[in-house]
Amino acid sequence: MTQTNNASPRIGPADPDSWSTRLWTEIGPVYASITAHPFITGLTDGSLDPESFAHYVAQDVHYLRAYARALAVVAAKAPTLADTAVFARHAAEVFDVELALHGELLPALGLSQDAVEAAPVSPTTQAYNSYLLATVYSGSFADGLAAVLPCYWIYAEVGAELMQRGSTDARYQRWIDSYGGEEFATTVTEVLRLADRTGPGLTPVDESGARAHFVTTSRYEWMFFDAAHRQEVWPV
Repeated sequence: MTQTNNASPRIGPADPDSWSTRLWTEIGPVYASITAHPFITGLTDGSLDPESFAHYVAQDVHYLRAYARALAVVAAKAPTLADTAVFARHAAEVFDVELALHGELLPALGLSQDAVEAAPVSPTTQAYNSYLLATVYSGSFADGLAAVLPCYWIYAEVGAELMQRGSTDARYQRWIDSYGGEEFATTVTEVLRLADRTGPGLTPVDESGARAHFVTTSRYEWMFFDAAHRQEVWPV
């Protein structure tokens, strides 16, 4: 399951000189660690504890609420009305599509919406949410775009990877189908094309800062899967 650090992404532009290519190159080792993580490999080989997946789904509900707000802020800072419309639509789709997925998975995992609401936000979820919101509110459009991009792109790449393997667990397969399908890939490609229009116009300092945000939130994606696998709770 492990990919090499230089593995080419399946989703989005293939231009080797594009900004998105440079961003992906920065996170090659991070993505390889994600695809090798037992949470991800366990989705297809049957080894993932359903309790860990339930923990993931519950925390993802908390995360997506912050992510939708982050997308709305990115939309407000977008340079054109068309770009604003893209992110505003995606923010709405978090609730229309992804939370609908959770609506199917929660009952299948024996979880109620009330139980999810009552569950504490884990340390990793809170840290990721705090970093994401602080970046989109205080930074430029490019900073915000770079910060929200890994959640789009990494999920699409992982989904495409796992679609080739499939899962014997219908709950895990439902999750894989959601992120590995063509519809989500089209959404991600739309954002990557915007990134490739944005990157070349940045100053070296601004480009470096935006790229650093992309790397940081990519690391948080690994941490999010790892926290679910460990069923992370507050230590004290």
